[in-house]
Amino acid sequence: MSTQITILCENSAGPISGTLGEHGFSALVEHDNGSLLFDTGQGLTLLHNAQRMNKNLHQVGQIALSHGHYDHSGGLLPLLRSCGPKQVFGHPGIFTPRYRHKDTGESLSLGMPYPREYLEGQGAQFDLSAQLREILPNIWMTGQVPRITVFESGDSGLYTDTCGCNRDLFDDDQSLIISCDRGLVILLGCCHAGLINTLEHVAAGTGRRDIYAVIGGTHLGFSSPQQLDQTVKHLTKWQIQKLAVSHCTGFNAAARLQREFPGNFQNAQVGYSLTL
Repeated sequence: MSTQITILCENSAGPISGTLGEHGFSALVEHDNGSLLFDTGQGLTLLHNAQRMNKNLHQVGQIALSHGHYDHSGGLLPLLRSCGPKQVFGHPGIFTPRYRHKDTGESLSLGMPYPREYLEGQGAQFDLSAQLREILPNIWMTGQVPRITVFESGDSGLYTDTCGCNRDLFDDDQSLIISCDRGLVILLGCCHAGLINTLEHVAAGTGRRDIYAVIGGTHLGFSSPQQLDQTVKHLTKWQIQKLAVSHCTGFNAAARLQREFPGNFQNAQVGYSLTL
């Protein structure tokens, strides 16, 4: 299967003239039978960047949502309005209310910006599951990722209520798995479940550890120095040939990964592309 992965939405724009950055993530997966969109960004740059890169989003048949945050799902509505109905894969928990509880007592909503019924009325056809499953030939969603490491502690300050009582555990966090001749490619949205947890879950679910590339947000920009140290330590056990990070990885963590994996590291900005 011939596959090309292109970053359409990310915090920073690459060298392609006229593209824009936003806090969010979206990647286009073009394969032999059509196109799949993994996440949709906030909705501010998706259609614009796709046009600048000559990517026809009308050819997208399916959308896979990594989790229910606004910066990964906000582009769904403008995409539906511009390009028509789409099948949308995700976890049943993507519509969970989500908030950041500030020290001032203010709660900032971070969840899906539109309710399910409204999106369905605009043409979204949701197919939700917590299980690892093949959604297209040689393309899987990880399903819910078990937390098995002791150092990937998850987010602090994120809750499912406005009073800051119920911590958001992000059970809906999923990644995309693509099988190619070189091995497996793991496409990450935010990886709230933890990068090493996700890699181990993929290995357990597929019976394979031949991971060729990891692309997308690692959420290491929000982790402690101790978690970053342990993540780097565990990553050295994997023979990943391309580590192309973006979005929530953060500058400090990205610099550390570049230093630790100099021949494998890349920045996956808007316009980054990998052909498999």
